[in-house]
Amino acid sequence: MSGTEQSTAVNGRTATTSDAAEPPRRRPRPDRGHHRLTVGDLLRTATRGRRRGLTAVVTGVITSLLAILGLAGPASAGGGHDKPTVVIVHGAWTDAGSFSDVQQRLQKRGYTVLDFANPLRSLSGDSAALASFLQHRTSGPVVLVGHSYGGAVITEAATSDPDVRALVYVDAFVPEKGESLLALLSSAGPVDPSALFDMVPYPGAPEGDVDLYLKEAAFHATFANGLPRKERADLYARQRPITFSAVNEAAANEPAWTSLPSWYVAGTEDGSIPLELQERMATRAGAELTTVKAGHLAMTRHPAAVAKVIEEAATATGHA
Repeated sequence: MSGTEQSTAVNGRTATTSDAAEPPRRRPRPDRGHHRLTVGDLLRTATRGRRRGLTAVVTGVITSLLAILGLAGPASAGGGHDKPTVVIVHGAWTDAGSFSDVQQRLQKRGYTVLDFANPLRSLSGDSAALASFLQHRTSGPVVLVGHSYGGAVITEAATSDPDVRALVYVDAFVPEKGESLLALLSSAGPVDPSALFDMVPYPGAPEGDVDLYLKEAAFHATFANGLPRKERADLYARQRPITFSAVNEAAANEPAWTSLPSWYVAGTEDGSIPLELQERMATRAGAELTTVKAGHLAMTRHPAAVAKVIEEAATATGHA
């Protein structure tokens, strides 16, 4: 790819094609007893008891609102296409906006892309929130994409939904059962939280818990390194905190990568997760590894390369 230093390997072997094994056979999505509210239900409710002269007006207004909100058809829940739905799970100190260029590329290729607003409160709670999101907003095959802390969330949540067919990690944590993010980072070298974070108490916090914001110097040097100064400044101002308890909570489930094919994109200049640790996690997960010359936000620096890997994962599901 022009302008991108990129190599691909599978368990240390160079790979020129996406030849991952067939994903495990999936059970049909179980009937969860959930009734989706249809457009007709809403229209009947809104017009019930109205004077005849207002019915058309009310109907038109609600129909317009539903169209604006994306609720007017079956595509509202994702899926409905031959291609799998791509669900993006952002990490800490940012949001899914960092994937905007990746998302546009995938949409032009015909993919439905949904952004999950990661709460960043606890690994177990965030994973449960993602599982609920998948249940209520997607139908059909799904490819989960996790960045940074989002990698831990997709690892925990994916086993709850039989429609998840592949995992894509971008500069992400890939924990084993019993591992926390802090434990993984500490395995690569000493970590001094006081040098990295502004610690802010929040209402209702468990005893000793705080919100973690990256200090400005750390944000520029380790999180957004390699990006233009203005972009780094904008991202720093908009950073979303994560709780200390979330990064210190151990993964409780058998990791999804033991049963699902996975891909990994690693930034060779990542200042947040050392490249050696990324490669070790990817190898352990049996992931197809792609490296790009980028910092921790590889999807911002090299959106085309990241989109290509996601599409390779989608193609391997047999539904792209």
